Amino acid sequence: MLLSNGTLIIRQAVADDAQILCNWWNDGLVMAHAGFPNGLGITVDEVVDTLSSGQEHHRRYILEIAGIPAGEMSCRQTAPHTVEIGIKICLLHQQNQGYGTAFLKMLIRYLFKEQGIDTIQLDTNLKNYRAQHVYKKIGFRECAVHYDTRRNQLGELQSFIDYELTKEDYLEYPPFPL
Repeated sequence: MLLSNGTLIIRQAVADDAQILCNWWNDGLVMAHAGFPNGLGITVDEVVDTLSSGQEHHRRYILEIAGIPAGEMSCRQTAPHTVEIGIKICLLHQQNQGYGTAFLKMLIRYLFKEQGIDTIQLDTNLKNYRAQHVYKKIGFRECAVHYDTRRNQLGELQSFIDYELTKEDYLEYPPFPL
């Protein structure tokens, strides 16, 4: 898959991206909201293995801004016509610039229009207010809140919110038609 919208590109992650993914995933500032304030402690070889396994049902994408890798997305099929997605703008200076919203809209349109997906699910840390704002702005609805269900690497209890967006709801949401 390759999606482009001016200077924004979403492309399939490949083995050559393993080093940059490894750098991001080992960065506690990037991974804190996912529950890993110390990073994943993963090796490049482990990232290569991750990229090469399960590609049929779990895909990983690189997000580029003006040709420079700036983040990543994942998309995992959880049921027929249903996927779970995730997104991280990993370059801190590119956060809060509207890129996350733009990339999400690109992926949502692709999934609903080109892939026959009916439902998109995602979750985020209850403390990730920036992500919650973006998801609600796009039209995701809150499905559930899971309080104190996981511990991060520091042993602190973490809470998460589940969100869902259906194709039907998205089509009715005026700012973002397909």
